[in-house]
Amino acid sequence: MINLLLEPLTFEFMRNALIIVILLGFLCATTGSYLIVQRMGLLGDVIAHAVLPGLAIAFYLGIDIFLGAFISGMVSTLVISWIQSQSKVKVDAAMALVFSGFLALGILLITLLKSKIDLHSFLFGDILGVTINDVIRTLIIAFFILLFIKLFYNELLFYTFNPLGAQAIGLPVKWIHLGLISAITLTIIVSMQAVGVVLVVSLLVGPSITAYLLVKELHQMMIVGAIIGSLSGMIGIYLSYYLNVPSGATIVLVVTALFLIALLLSPSQGILTRPEIIHRGRKLLHQLRR
Repeated sequence: MINLLLEPLTFEFMRNALIIVILLGFLCATTGSYLIVQRMGLLGDVIAHAVLPGLAIAFYLGIDIFLGAFISGMVSTLVISWIQSQSKVKVDAAMALVFSGFLALGILLITLLKSKIDLHSFLFGDILGVTINDVIRTLIIAFFILLFIKLFYNELLFYTFNPLGAQAIGLPVKWIHLGLISAITLTIIVSMQAVGVVLVVSLLVGPSITAYLLVKELHQMMIVGAIIGSLSGMIGIYLSYYLNVPSGATIVLVVTALFLIALLLSPSQGILTRPEIIHRGRKLLHQLRR
């Protein structure tokens, strides 16, 4: 058993992958919790696809594609907010439009600019290809995002559950919103290398909604979600190593499996463990014994 755990660690790429996935487990669960309680899970999907135009332009200009992706992701959220504030269009419809529009623009720019972006890696990730520089960059970004959330936790908590009340008492809601969106965008960008755009939303949302079924408080949701996210990543990496299957997809399937277990067996909200279900089962068993 110990050999099964230690053998993959003899390879540097496996050590880097495990460090990255643990960091992303904490980061995605922490920022993703805010999306869940705001019922804005789709926003993560929008941002993940909206970075494509920025990647294409940055690659063409020869600048850091990370910067291009961040600017493009932020612009997409500003466009959604602008549409929502200037019309009667609901936020989900605005997100769907921006999602498809930015994705189409990205594909068009890649074609027109003859960009050599590896779309397969962009869509599905390559966590086993991360370098020590990627690990250091992810560690730095994770540190600042988690520090931001720690310092402004009370303001973010108030804004998340009652934005109008936060505005009424004088909190700078626009800056809070901008800071939160920036943290989510950065989280998505650093996660893309691990699991790619197609699967990044599962890593961002999956551990958070699993924790949501198990605990009640936001800070508890973040902590439990971080543990679930990191554990899922580690299990996924080991399974992909021994089964020789794609790492990103394996990680997401582990996340999904843990969610289904919580959905069925959560002490307070599980489908099979709800008090009324248990009561009906006992009543039926009592009737059968008669």
